[in-house]
Amino acid sequence: QVHLVESGGGLVQAGDSLRLSCVTSPSGRTFSDYSMGWFRQAPGKEREFVAEINGNGDRTAVADSVKGRFFISRRDAKRTIYLQMNDLKPDDTAVYYCGVFRARVVFQGRGNEEDYESWGQGTQVTVSS
Repeated sequence: QVHLVESGGGLVQAGDSLRLSCVTSPSGRTFSDYSMGWFRQAPGKEREFVAEINGNGDRTAVADSVKGRFFISRRDAKRTIYLQMNDLKPDDTAVYYCGVFRARVVFQGRGNEEDYESWGQGTQVTVSS
């Protein structure tokens, strides 16, 4: 199973930017073979989809709530995916989790949590007004 570690969270003011990173451990799977994504969970709310990217990095999907502000990318040489978050708002406050798709799940950009096999421990993002 792939081990995931997120970083880059913190306390920022509304309008600021942050870049989250998620590093994956080597496994029996080739990093570029699998899709990955970001979800978030705010206090008292269910985990929700933020963005996801396919193995080739040429297809992405982003939640409407963050479209135009958040951008997902990957760098295979570093076994890492990123979430660039711009113009942050207090409603973006949450724990952000990265996840990896189950093997043989085809990327469709659905933002479906059931497509994912494992998750990192999360990184806290807090946006003050």
